[in-house]
Amino acid sequence: MSGLSRRGFLGLLGGAVAGAGLVACGGKRWNTGVHLAGGAPLPPPYQVPLPIPPVARPIGTVGGADVYQITQRAAELEILPGLRTPVLGYDGIFPGPTFEARSGRPIVVHHRNELPVPSVVHLHGGHTPADSDGWPLDLTLPVGDRGTAWLHHGMAGDVVAGERAHRYPMTQRAAQLWYHDHRMDFTGPAVYRGLAGMHIVRDDVEDALPLPRGDRELPLMICDRSFAADGSFLYPALDQGMRRVPGVDERWMAGVLGDVVLVNGAPWPFHEVDAARYRLRLLNASNARRYRLALTVPGGPDLPIVQIGSDGGLLAEPVEHAYVDIAAGERFDVVVDFSLVPVGTVVTMRNLAGAGGAADVMQFRVVRAARDDSAVAARLADVEPLVPPSGATVRTFRFARGAVGDHKGWTINGTSFDPDTSLADVPLGETEVWRFVTDVHHPVHVHLDAFQVLRRGGGGPGEFDRGWKDTVDLRPAEVVEVAVRFTQHRGRFVFHCHNLEHEDMAMMATIRTV
Repeated sequence: MSGLSRRGFLGLLGGAVAGAGLVACGGKRWNTGVHLAGGAPLPPPYQVPLPIPPVARPIGTVGGADVYQITQRAAELEILPGLRTPVLGYDGIFPGPTFEARSGRPIVVHHRNELPVPSVVHLHGGHTPADSDGWPLDLTLPVGDRGTAWLHHGMAGDVVAGERAHRYPMTQRAAQLWYHDHRMDFTGPAVYRGLAGMHIVRDDVEDALPLPRGDRELPLMICDRSFAADGSFLYPALDQGMRRVPGVDERWMAGVLGDVVLVNGAPWPFHEVDAARYRLRLLNASNARRYRLALTVPGGPDLPIVQIGSDGGLLAEPVEHAYVDIAAGERFDVVVDFSLVPVGTVVTMRNLAGAGGAADVMQFRVVRAARDDSAVAARLADVEPLVPPSGATVRTFRFARGAVGDHKGWTINGTSFDPDTSLADVPLGETEVWRFVTDVHHPVHVHLDAFQVLRRGGGGPGEFDRGWKDTVDLRPAEVVEVAVRFTQHRGRFVFHCHNLEHEDMAMMATIRTV
């Protein structure tokens, strides 16, 4: 553990755990976070049909790039039956529109801010130049706002009024990305209140495979929320107006765990399926919750879940799981064969790491026999092994609860986020080893490029670490090593914990590619 004895590490862990709020289920510590009980009347599970977010359509083409326009605005939606929930939404919906992009074909997304607060858009998993990546201080102010009231922390980025163009070259392999707000200090409440959407990249390699497609390809954004009695999102922010005071009430510093599971913005929905293979693109868009997802069948064994892809796209070959562990920010691309059960069967996606309402996710109702010419090939794609050379640079980053001066929150290497101090200046094209050391659960997300997991503790990669990753789930008292290589784009980026309460309370660090 390079400079930190086991005794010292366990002492640090004990102090962190004492105040962190580890939520146990079945005797295991599944989540770092604290349950937030809502007050709204909740519907029974599996009464609401699964919504499918609309696909964004370009408004034109300029210089070979498809151009899109998105308006961020407040709206009211019926999420819980009979109640209206105020949301902050991309195009006023939650989730936002789904982008369908092609590898190698650039796109430009103009984001217009008609919200009451500034915004920052990050394409999570995107291989994106620094000026379009969503630097946390690059605020897009509300239309007509001059902005002086928002610069409360004394740190300034590239601040623009009203609208910003994000340029995404899409020079990356097919993968499921997502986009969400990334404003410094206020990512947690912004995402919780609706600023999130899916972004799918496709390429010729994926197109050549006989995978399920069309109506049998389902993007599934899974997140937990709590609701106040009037139907509004319940979130324990210190500043409910999201203006000046960052963070949450100290009781929820470990993370906010809701009591309702939403899939594509609907509470515990159902979806009617054919007796055929389906491709499920799983995204955990929760602020803090981890899930163990299984597909249960009444009176029978669970349906196998065949993983074909990870955060950064297709695996080399499929892997069969009994369940999938997915932390905040992670994505899993899987195929499920509903022809393995009789027509009329109800297959329930359950969260084995949850209790109460958090144990239910959604249902699939197998309603008809159907022709199915899809298949999962034994070989999916070429995946370059990222092998650090002899003598590669090794960097250690410790994620822990702590205090820096007057700041009490979460730290990396004992420091809180400083945009002007880089914890790593990394030469483009060089492969390094990054060692992540943790006190409690931390899903660590690295911007700009995906990485590969080398080992967990004394062993190799974990069961769910295969392929290219941009977010890795660190469990309590764990050391994980990853191989990192940045390419093409020089500039200033960040990496951080994707427990959004940890991120907002300064568990984020600056890196530079040089």
